[in-house]
Amino acid sequence: MAAAKVQTQKAKTTTKKKKKKTAPTKVLVRINASYNNTLVTVTDYNGNTISASSCGAIGFKGSKKSTAYAATKAGEDASAKALELGAQEAEVIVKGIGIGRQAAVKGVRSAGLKITSLADFTPIPHGGCKPRRAPKN
Repeated sequence: MAAAKVQTQKAKTTTKKKKKKTAPTKVLVRINASYNNTLVTVTDYNGNTISASSCGAIGFKGSKKSTAYAATKAGEDASAKALELGAQEAEVIVKGIGIGRQAAVKGVRSAGLKITSLADFTPIPHGGCKPRRAPKN
């Protein structure tokens, strides 16, 4: 009764290097400013997201999300991520009627992206539904 030698083969593991994500030099910055939050998304011209940020994602909670300062920080954050990936120039598209409209554009500019054009795509009803009541101040 001879003890049989058991050979164990170790499975070879191959590791692939992660390809570093790069952004084109010209990008679109889409700003959606609602009453409660401001969303900033940096995309390429095909619509693929390069970076995104919002007031809530940065850490503002509740009514602080709807402030101009929070929108500035969201614009800076999304633009800084895009700059790290190689973006240089941006076309800005603003949508919505929130407080953070202009502040988010200011944040994009202060982060270092050069703004080539600024467009307002806020949907405006032509007749349409009865509008929402004005907030009490």
